[in-house]
Amino acid sequence: MADFTVGNIIIEEDLAVERFACDLSRCKGACCTLPGGRGAPVLPEEVDFLLQAVPVVRKYLPSEHLRVIDSVGVVEETDGSYFTVCVDDKACVFVCFEQGVARCAIERAYLTGEFGWWKPLSCHLFPIRRLRDDRERIRYDRINECSPAKECGNKNNVRLHDFIKDGLIRAYGETWYEEFRTRCKQLDTTNQDKIIFSSKIK
Repeated sequence: MADFTVGNIIIEEDLAVERFACDLSRCKGACCTLPGGRGAPVLPEEVDFLLQAVPVVRKYLPSEHLRVIDSVGVVEETDGSYFTVCVDDKACVFVCFEQGVARCAIERAYLTGEFGWWKPLSCHLFPIRRLRDDRERIRYDRINECSPAKECGNKNNVRLHDFIKDGLIRAYGETWYEEFRTRCKQLDTTNQDKIIFSSKIK
């Protein structure tokens, strides 16, 4: 599929046609516990929010995560880029567990009114990733752990661009999102027409 552009943002066309809706009962919050040792990408202006969140969310965090936070902190820097610290090269230090499901303690505090900031933008946009070179691009990050989300999205006809609406508006604004969504609907309709036509000629 070809890329398309809204404003100055280059967008992978799969974002217009993919179905996606998290199914936490099956994935168990895998995106917050992926192995590899590097946590969520963090913008420089988000670092202070993460530091401010620590005293608020400590009560939600496992003791092992608190030990890591107290010994090495919550953010690491690599070549000028920032990431949340991980525990045992897997779970983000801000992960709390509810009935075996990994959840973000910062988001939990935000939703209960205890903290005024939601979570890192990269987490809010997942499974979309932002790439920057001469222009900004956004692409769909396909990982095996999200196969339940694809199945759930297809079953319930939830479009990926609708599922991450709040994150996209936070990143680019409501006017941009509405133009983006209109383009997505046009491309999705065209894609569905192609599928129907292809099935008829088989």
